[in-house]
Amino acid sequence: MLDTEFKKQRAQTARELAAIATDRFTKRRLLDLAARYDDSPARSPLTPIDLEFKSHGTGSER
Repeated sequence: MLDTEFKKQRAQTARELAAIATDRFTKRRLLDLAARYDDSPARSPLTPIDLEFKSHGTGSER
């Protein structure tokens, strides 16, 4: 089990990184990580990850 103080520090670090994140995906994942360290019931499940991928390529990478 992780020490309570360690978990608090990790949650705070994740929130600080989320505050400076430039994309929504990273921000959301960091906030979810912080909630997991807090053992918050508001966290999202690990799977499935529901993402919308927008292709910016020619289509051959699909």
